Amino acid sequence: MMDTQKEALCRIISTLANKNEELQSFLEAVDNTLTGLQEESLKVTAELEAELEHLSSALEEKGAELRDAIKEEKQRKEAGLQKQMAEGGAALLSCEELLQFANHTLTITNEEEFLKAAKQIKERVTMAPAFRLTTRLVASENMSQFNVDFSAERAGLQCLHFLPVPRAPEIDVSSCVVCDNDITVAWQPAGEAEGDGGQRRYELEYRKTNRDDSLRAAGDACWEKILDISDTHVTISGLKFETRFVVIRVRAKNKAAAGEFSEPVVMETRAFSFGFDAATAHAELKVQGDTVTWEPQGVKGHDPRLRGKENKSSSRSATPSPNKSAGSRAGRDRFAGESYTVLGDKEMVGGCHYWELRPLADWKSFSVGVAYRASLGRFDQLGKSSGSWCLHASQWLQSSLAAKHNNKAKALDWPLPQRIGVYCDYDNGDLSFIDAERRRLLHSFKTKFSQPLLPAFTVWCGGITIATGLQVPSFMGNFLSTNQSLSNLSQ
Repeated sequence: MMDTQKEALCRIISTLANKNEELQSFLEAVDNTLTGLQEESLKVTAELEAELEHLSSALEEKGAELRDAIKEEKQRKEAGLQKQMAEGGAALLSCEELLQFANHTLTITNEEEFLKAAKQIKERVTMAPAFRLTTRLVASENMSQFNVDFSAERAGLQCLHFLPVPRAPEIDVSSCVVCDNDITVAWQPAGEAEGDGGQRRYELEYRKTNRDDSLRAAGDACWEKILDISDTHVTISGLKFETRFVVIRVRAKNKAAAGEFSEPVVMETRAFSFGFDAATAHAELKVQGDTVTWEPQGVKGHDPRLRGKENKSSSRSATPSPNKSAGSRAGRDRFAGESYTVLGDKEMVGGCHYWELRPLADWKSFSVGVAYRASLGRFDQLGKSSGSWCLHASQWLQSSLAAKHNNKAKALDWPLPQRIGVYCDYDNGDLSFIDAERRRLLHSFKTKFSQPLLPAFTVWCGGITIATGLQVPSFMGNFLSTNQSLSNLSQ
């Protein structure tokens, strides 16, 4: 009985301990919230006082500006009237003197003196300021143009209130487009709330995912952000699509705060993303991310330019020599011998796919294409079997460009491209190579693919880099509709 009671008591103690920990956490959260509330209240109060001070300063500045306008007009009118008063006073004094002189002349009895004085009066009257001065006022006392009525402004001041938090916009799915690795997103604002002031900006966030039902699964750290968008649409350019979907959400923001995010929208990317399968790479190929470089282990044994210096009786066979045993030891899937090949790590079993290749500055020879993995032996070279198709480029001794398949080559009369696009429509059996910079179709293979395909690459002397996660570019439609290439031989 005692043991049973002890067990029950232990359970009670455990429950009380858990509850005690829960209450401590709760009280700590309340205390932190109170502290945060006090700090936030002080912050917003300080911001309010600052805004009121700015408003008061603006009102005082405007008042000073209006007072100065009234003062300037008053001074202008006063100056004009004071000038008229001075001129009028001088004219009046002159007129009074002339009147007195004229009255005195009437009392002269000597004819000669009278005529002389009369002539002087006539001359002085003609030149008198009183008869040359305008009696029209240059200014009036009217200052009605400076009357004011700030009733509307007072009403506006009485309506001052806190800025509202913007409501969540709504993404317009019908106007959203994914094309050429760009995403254009458009949305409708939820409507301006009263007092928003039109100072609205938007923030867009997006993240990549392979699931279309995990809209809210990721934390904030997983979202890429585009800030301070003024329009209700934006284009995100130059994306690399490593995943099947991109999730997008938008929120509005004003000076006060950011609102809630819109409902997230999932957009399908439809891109082919892969990497190099380092396990298949020839021992003398170095794979680093999206780049492959040729790094020979023994120059004389591997560089054809130096073969002439060796014994002419010694020829290089397709079977690797003992000093190349590192390739065979690395694994049975690794290419060996003169097949400086590496495969992609993702199969194509249907649909349309596109990727690009750029040769590095020091390249001499490379091939790019597709192959059936099962039909490509360790010592097989691309384009020499029925299960591989490729475009081969070389600038060793002389420049050349050729399409190869089943040990047949078709020379292409075109400058060596600096960026090659590869388009594969598995279902229709189309494989096309494009000069991506000049947008010229170099060659198309037409066949029927019967096995899973892998991207395949051969590098000798130099290196290449690939760009994947690309959508089929829109300009491919021109090639597919015209079906014209430098070599229209279907193989």
